[in-house]
Amino acid sequence: MTQANPAVAADETFDGTWPFQARFTEAPGFPLHYIDEGSGPETLLLLHGEPTWSYLFRQQIPVWAARHRVIGVDHMGFGKSATPQDRTYWLQDHVDNLERFVLALGLSDLTLVMHDFGGPAGMGLAIRHPDRIKRVISVNGPTPAGQPDLMDRLTANVAAAPWFQWILKAEKEGVLEQTLGQLDYNILSTLKLNGFERNEIVTDTWLQAYRAPFPTPADAAGAIGWAKGFAIGAHDFETPDAVTGAELAKKPALALWGEADRTLHAEHFLPLFSQAFPNGHIHRLPGAGHYSPEDAPEAVARLVAEFVATSSGAQATPSEGGLDARPAAA
Repeated sequence: MTQANPAVAADETFDGTWPFQARFTEAPGFPLHYIDEGSGPETLLLLHGEPTWSYLFRQQIPVWAARHRVIGVDHMGFGKSATPQDRTYWLQDHVDNLERFVLALGLSDLTLVMHDFGGPAGMGLAIRHPDRIKRVISVNGPTPAGQPDLMDRLTANVAAAPWFQWILKAEKEGVLEQTLGQLDYNILSTLKLNGFERNEIVTDTWLQAYRAPFPTPADAAGAIGWAKGFAIGAHDFETPDAVTGAELAKKPALALWGEADRTLHAEHFLPLFSQAFPNGHIHRLPGAGHYSPEDAPEAVARLVAEFVATSSGAQATPSEGGLDARPAAA
């Protein structure tokens, strides 16, 4: 079997918590790892963020794959994907990789399920190929789409987010690469700084799954690149033209937001979601932090399944409960 990241065996299951078959494509110019589970009328494309991988969605994948096709992608430098040393790791690089992946696999009618920087990456794909996107689901993931107050809200969020404050301080002091290059050692403190609330989920297996992709500083190039790109302003957000923006605004959209997120504050990012998707719905997750698929796994699984069902005209089963998602308010 092809192996991309030598630090994580392609068939590694982390004590059975990741039982999904590893697949790889060279479409973006390096071995990119993804999983492709289930089948059905819908295709969900799962996009993780910093410094996680598709393992973040491990508890939701079986629920969604019971009825639909579910594809989870590990971004370049994360999870089981390769970490090329001759590439940059800015947002636009991840969008390029994602675009090549989607085109190579011929994917269309996609439901994007986006967390953290998977939000800007997914929105970049949607702006480039709105015809391939059926609906958009943000799970504590930003949805930049050329909003006039985008940069103002990003700046305001930095003032309230310890993670972004640390990034700027570390870059200024010249220790960002050194610190994030030690994710094999400090992954737990990094995840905690971003914010999850359920300390009881931290087991040896859980910790190993998140630290395994980063045994050396070279292997941490993806995590370093995303943080450094923010610090030096290297990330380019895709901006839709008027026609594309209007087309995307009509897509069914849902935002699930852990209210205890200390990295991406709801007060700054939910208004951006509402601007991009004026007919979208918002569901807040009390007590859940930035990594809401970890803090509220059952709720995230259920609410996404219900939204996909109701927005496609199908009916959710009584056991799934009602979708308590309200029209987005600015």
